[in-house]
Amino acid sequence: MSACIDAMGIRHARAGADARIVSLVPSVTELVCDLGLAGQLVGRTGFCIHPRAQLRGIPKVGGTKDVDLEHVRRLAPTHVILNLDENRRETAEALATFVPNLVVTHPLAPEDNPPLYRLVGGVFGREAQAESLCARFDAALAATRDALSGAPRLRVLYLIWKNPWMTVSRDTYIARTLALAGLDCVPEHAAKRYPEIALDAATLVQADAVLLSSEPYRFRQRDVDALRGLPAMAGRKALLVDGEMTSWYGSRAIEGIASLPALRAVLDAA
Repeated sequence: MSACIDAMGIRHARAGADARIVSLVPSVTELVCDLGLAGQLVGRTGFCIHPRAQLRGIPKVGGTKDVDLEHVRRLAPTHVILNLDENRRETAEALATFVPNLVVTHPLAPEDNPPLYRLVGGVFGREAQAESLCARFDAALAATRDALSGAPRLRVLYLIWKNPWMTVSRDTYIARTLALAGLDCVPEHAAKRYPEIALDAATLVQADAVLLSSEPYRFRQRDVDALRGLPAMAGRKALLVDGEMTSWYGSRAIEGIASLPALRAVLDAA
């Protein structure tokens, strides 16, 4: 795939040095900065928090799902970066009426990170920086695969929301990241990519462990303690996990992939 063709199949011309970028995707905002483009970033969501120092003076334009379109309009971006999962279609359609270029991303597996680096780097003239990130990612992926090559498969329930309880299907970036650590998400078959579930015995018995993510819902230790008290959790582990390590694609994925052996070691510990 060409480095400048996005997830919607749109071919993007290389932007000039005067490009004005609004990123509506937290992990890609970090990638934009790591590619050396912080000086061209004119807007972000309130969930775009890394790198903190570089983002401190960048205007916030709402959340990923509730973008302040008029604020974006006033910022006069030449490019807005979106994601198929994180942003609403209605938002993209509205932005298309006044933003010259929408760059749409949709990584579905860890291996999609190098193409993402090359897409953003290619559009904004940071090819060398993108290739440097690709090399670092490839090294982290190879090391993690080597470290976990003999690990037996474990079944995990990965919780992302409470009231209602929600998890991830195997057709998600999160699940494919966990699979690198020998962790298979349950339920095995789901009608939706982010299904609501009943947190009952019938669900819990499918899993060897339950992972409670720090995002989008911020699970806390009290949630883990409450879960451990359920009869169906007997013999099963429950622990908090850093959602940025499992769900953030972009440059953060390099650290995320490298963290998987440590996560697996915790699950394997007696």
